Amino acid sequence: MASFNIVMPKLGESIQEGTITKWFVKEGDTIEEDDMLFEVATDKVDSEIPSPVDGVITKILYPEDSLVAVGEVLAVVSLDGEVEESAEEASVAEVKAEKAENQADVKESSVDDSRKLSNRFYSPLVKTIAKQENVSLEELESIEGSGASGRVQKKDILAYLENKGAEPEIKAAPAAPSVQVSAPKAATAVERKAPAPVSVGAGDQVIEMDRIRKLIADHMVMSKQVSPHVTSIVEADVTELVFWRNKNKDAFQQKYGEKITFMPVFTEAVAMALAEFPMVNSSVDGDRIILKKDINVGIAVAKPDGNLIVPVIKNTEQRNLIGITKELNRLATAARTNKLDPSDIQGGTFTITNFGSFGNIIGTPIINQPQVAILATGIIEKKPAVLETPTGDVIAIRHKMFLSLSYDHRIIDGALGGAFLRRIADILENFDTNRAI
Repeated sequence: MASFNIVMPKLGESIQEGTITKWFVKEGDTIEEDDMLFEVATDKVDSEIPSPVDGVITKILYPEDSLVAVGEVLAVVSLDGEVEESAEEASVAEVKAEKAENQADVKESSVDDSRKLSNRFYSPLVKTIAKQENVSLEELESIEGSGASGRVQKKDILAYLENKGAEPEIKAAPAAPSVQVSAPKAATAVERKAPAPVSVGAGDQVIEMDRIRKLIADHMVMSKQVSPHVTSIVEADVTELVFWRNKNKDAFQQKYGEKITFMPVFTEAVAMALAEFPMVNSSVDGDRIILKKDINVGIAVAKPDGNLIVPVIKNTEQRNLIGITKELNRLATAARTNKLDPSDIQGGTFTITNFGSFGNIIGTPIINQPQVAILATGIIEKKPAVLETPTGDVIAIRHKMFLSLSYDHRIIDGALGGAFLRRIADILENFDTNRAI
């Protein structure tokens, strides 16, 4: 009797584990290839995982809300519709043994077993740091985790050690060199202060952050601690661009089946400018600057639940305006319907966020680490402007917008940041209105 093991998929280069948030099947269900089996949540994105085979679900090894490492067996499928008892029992025994081993490891690190312990999961890295820094299990239990289901991550225990005056050694974090590893070293010169206490009144409403909002909050705080932010602002006259779009938007949609907004044009201009200013298309790794070969522009999208996600248009500089429009519309729709693939949000080298979509004229965005710059686009407004003509200056109604660039002052100074931003504005102001659609 043939069986097939459903394993936790690898949903990205840096993803090592995921949380099963929902099972769409139960034991005994007959499934077909591409039927949705379960939903998994990672630090990056939530994904629905389809079945690669036809068969019958004979065993589900992990319930909902379980945190499971990549490659672990989640369920067993009988390919001929019969339960293979020996394989099933072996899988169950293996999972139980591993759970027992994890619980034993946690208990060994404790110096105080006098109270009832919770079932919180601690990764091997967190347990290693706790052991080397003599952190008891009771202390671990008191740390507020920022991971899925309140799980304590490396940054949480390091922050705890820093606040209590401990100095964790570099060997406690044996991860491969990356921006996320080296970045905190740059921030250690600034003393991290505990947040001010907040009082809750009788009529106040307390709302718990969801998993995504916690991740966004942590990422934004980390970015401000790592990168010294500087913001430059220019005003661009996009009158010709507005006239071109108003004239061609209906024909564009009829020809290609796609709505064209201003964002594809902004994205095209950014890609052109990044090709001319490669330092802006980079990342910082300690004392090294990594110039990125590909130009992958991320677009911040607001989801219906109010959270943000940044899908990425890969190799943006190699696409024409039609290609950018189609990919941008696909990603935006997938983001708003929670259908993004993990690969859709990976590999970004620069980000655009559109404050204008909310009627805002300007904004000072926070850099999306490990990138070194982010562009904010404001609303396009009609304004009186002075124009130079052969017969003298005149006042005319023009369509104008603000562009603001936040950049990492460790490697981008005002001259480079200002020149790059000015180049984007020049590309938009000199938009070719004769280009074919």
